[in-house]
Amino acid sequence: MTMRRGLNALAGIAGCLAISGCVAFGTSPNAPKTAPRPTPPPAGLGAPKAAPRSELSREMQTYYAKITREMEARGQLRTDVAPRDAPFGPRQLVDDFIHVALYDEYTASGGGFVARQSVSRLRRWEKPVRMELEFGASIPMAERTSDRAEVSAYASRLARASTHPVSVVNSGGNFHVLFVNEDERRAIAPRLRALVPGIDDASVDAITDLSLSTYCVVFAFSQGNSAVYSQAVAVIRGEHPPALRTSCIHEELAQGLGLANDYPRARPSIFNDDEEFALLTHHDEMLLKILYDPRLRPGMTEAEARPIIEKIAAEMMAASS
Repeated sequence: MTMRRGLNALAGIAGCLAISGCVAFGTSPNAPKTAPRPTPPPAGLGAPKAAPRSELSREMQTYYAKITREMEARGQLRTDVAPRDAPFGPRQLVDDFIHVALYDEYTASGGGFVARQSVSRLRRWEKPVRMELEFGASIPMAERTSDRAEVSAYASRLARASTHPVSVVNSGGNFHVLFVNEDERRAIAPRLRALVPGIDDASVDAITDLSLSTYCVVFAFSQGNSAVYSQAVAVIRGEHPPALRTSCIHEELAQGLGLANDYPRARPSIFNDDEEFALLTHHDEMLLKILYDPRLRPGMTEAEARPIIEKIAAEMMAASS
């Protein structure tokens, strides 16, 4: 499931949140026991030498490996991007786009989140997206190398699909992708406040207090009431095995571009809470292309955008037939 909601943060910052993998598995006997949140910040994000992993993190690594095997056994986390068993036409493409890009699934209430779908507006980036990766001190060097290569390749694909500049940089990023293990994530509040000055406590808590059934999270921020994104932060659990890790990369980084809601009827798509597909599909690439079509403008409502979306979708489907 994906969770997205509007945030009224401090210092004139507003944002939206997307949380993936909120599928409740109940109380599993294999689930790691909780432990008190550490008080010090993560030692040396991006440190040149990996630190030892805690016992809790190792337990979570075993747990997520088991969960991933169970999902794959159920036919989830598919890696085909143009499946024959999930055809779609222009009407469905329009419906999927409107529900994924122009609706919020969750709203803020009492310092937390409640499941209450509400009408939103079109939001996207106008400036080039510069993805910058950071790693918790305990992330092994081999995984860092693999993650960098995977995100770099995926950023290029997002750029081609959206026709918007998306790249990976070593510094000066505006879309921060953090790979951290459990202890590092629980203590990551100071780093989040440094990356996004003015971020509110509820937003920080949403990351540091992730439930076990939440796999990854992304925030996209804009200034004040603007519908134009200026910053984003994605957090991916370092305990994930390759399949789940890749799924998080694909969903969170795409959501951070503006397709942040889940829609149960969207198929074949990663913007769906059933975890059927692990990789950005051709259907999803079309959603990105619609989002960044110059005929659409940030801030548009459904009523304003629908006629344009219908025209774009018809053109795209005709070109692909």
